[in-house]
Amino acid sequence: MNPNSCLDVVSFAEAYEMVQLLEVAEDFVLRQFQKVACTLKFKDLPAKQLLKYLNSHSLCVPSELIVFKAVVAWIQAKPKIRLKLAKELMKTIHFPLMTFKEFKEVQSLNMWSDHSLVELYETIFEDFCSSETTSQSQCRIYLPKESLVLIGGDQISEDLGSRSISRELWFGNSLRNHTGIKKAMEWRRLGEMPEPERFKHEVAVLKGQLYVFGGKKYYGTRDTLSSVYRYDPCQNSWESLAEMQEKRCSFSVVVLDGKIYAIGGHCDPEYIDSVEQYCPTTNSWSFTWPLDLPLSGHVAKVLQGQIFISGGLYSDYRCLASMFLYHPETGSTYLANMTRPRCHHCMETLGDRLYVAGGITTDENMAVVDQLACEVYNPADDSWTAFTSLPVPHAGAGSAVLEGKFYVLGGYSREDYSDTKMVHRYDPTIQRWENMGKMPGPNNDIRASVLCLPSHFRL
Repeated sequence: MNPNSCLDVVSFAEAYEMVQLLEVAEDFVLRQFQKVACTLKFKDLPAKQLLKYLNSHSLCVPSELIVFKAVVAWIQAKPKIRLKLAKELMKTIHFPLMTFKEFKEVQSLNMWSDHSLVELYETIFEDFCSSETTSQSQCRIYLPKESLVLIGGDQISEDLGSRSISRELWFGNSLRNHTGIKKAMEWRRLGEMPEPERFKHEVAVLKGQLYVFGGKKYYGTRDTLSSVYRYDPCQNSWESLAEMQEKRCSFSVVVLDGKIYAIGGHCDPEYIDSVEQYCPTTNSWSFTWPLDLPLSGHVAKVLQGQIFISGGLYSDYRCLASMFLYHPETGSTYLANMTRPRCHHCMETLGDRLYVAGGITTDENMAVVDQLACEVYNPADDSWTAFTSLPVPHAGAGSAVLEGKFYVLGGYSREDYSDTKMVHRYDPTIQRWENMGKMPGPNNDIRASVLCLPSHFRL
């Protein structure tokens, strides 16, 4: 399915009463609306169907100007018939959310010269200029199919006098577009994981269920965990699973071929080189080929059926720039180094590349500093390319990919050890970081994932 064919699929599914196919096709239309609105088929949409799409909370658009241009293109395809629908269609557009530059494009439209639309334009202009906007027009609400979920972590108290560790789970229920480029996530509390609280842990999703591994329950040398729990969102229930064979924090977890791998980590005072494989069928752990050297604060991700591992520490003061492939049966194969060493960073798979952001690094004097520079790895030619730097430090942050965008959530600044309470999102199509508002609770050494939650959580 693509932007040119999706509306044909909608028509086909409606004609043959294929409910599931219709749902998939309409979902595609809503989430690819900007591209779909540029097709010839879009201009043939029945008015009722267009209004349905424009009023949907699943309509994904970067700005209200996109919606306005789509409506105008649809009207101008058959102006004699459709001009009378302009008022009803324009009500679906949140004009107060436009910038002055965007509204100038609205004003420049030749269509307003039609005498029948003069009153409508005056209403739209008043709406744009009004400071007394309703709560509904203050933002456009968008509901992603899946939800970002935040798990555990720690945070500093309001008086800056102490830190506290969390058992909380939060999920992003909706994305909200405010005026211009201002955006935010609406967070809701999902519940709590079983005791104890934990941070520097790891998470994974397998067959729609969330797994939580290890971490630390407090700040002492004996507080590292080996416990594992599984959360079923459909039942809203937790299950205790077989513990890892080694206690681990600041490690990495990946899912490959139905198995889960816990890789490296730290258990005071030792760095860990072992790798364990979890089999959900037998609820058991077994050791696989170890890493070449003990590693902590690294990140592992799966791309094209292979495990890639970047950065990390192999001593308290040595930060690595390495990138290598790990195979459970044969071990490590080294690839091109990152341009900068880093640890406690984020790495995510987007398309056929690996995007790396945040963390900390060592400078020319071997001092540990924040790492704002970001880079992307292309396995096709084993090369690294810089992309837009982060606007603020995000060391020990959570990260996830939602609908093709790279989210970096929370963390801290190495410079002053302050918590980073912001969420940033990298959109590869516009090649920049967007501020997505504040974290709902814990910020530091938190973990994030993407889950499909039952509809009753999102009402």
